[in-house]
Amino acid sequence: MRVLVTRPIEDGEETARQLALRGHSALVAPLLTTRFPDGPEVTLDGVQAILATSANGVRALARRSARRNVALFAVGPQTAAEAQSLGFQSVKSADGDAAALAQATRIWAAPDKGALLHVAGEGNDGKLAQMLAGFSVRREILYAVTAVEKMPQAAALALRQGQIDAALFFSPRSAAIFRDCARQENLPVQDLIAACISPAAAAALAPLAWRQIRVAAKPNQQSLLEALD
Repeated sequence: MRVLVTRPIEDGEETARQLALRGHSALVAPLLTTRFPDGPEVTLDGVQAILATSANGVRALARRSARRNVALFAVGPQTAAEAQSLGFQSVKSADGDAAALAQATRIWAAPDKGALLHVAGEGNDGKLAQMLAGFSVRREILYAVTAVEKMPQAAALALRQGQIDAALFFSPRSAAIFRDCARQENLPVQDLIAACISPAAAAALAPLAWRQIRVAAKPNQQSLLEALD
């Protein structure tokens, strides 16, 4: 199957590698770009654990702190793998979404053991901290994700030429960007499968008419790739 990968290049290349292992070919055409601004060192004094809701949060923190000895709680396996690759010594994965991370954090941490540091991007809604009422949660905005204004040229050409069988959507935001670009540029999707990481991502594709919309059984990359089978 020929699969369009719409996530930022930092993660899209790993997704393409995983698709190849499953016998698919991938076209990585990011709809979002990530920027890591410079800034002061992030202090981890008094922090019992780091909360990472994306691999970008881990990458951003690694640029702003040399410490790797604070426990890191990751939203899912890909974020956990990124943390391990960057040298974090104690990493746990909630294997789900922000709600799963909050639930796991209540098991792994205690309110009286110190603050939790949520490494986040611009526009983060703060819901993770709300789900962790009773804990002291400090949020650091360490990166920004910007949407493209047009469909990447390679993706637009492949769609028009019927060279894509399916598209992956890892967030409601990327799904909405794809929807808007496809409508503005009159790109055909009626013969494609849309594989979405969550019902919210699937809903963001409306009113585009797809051959089929599939939702991952769990909100992680493994389940999303399995939705293609």
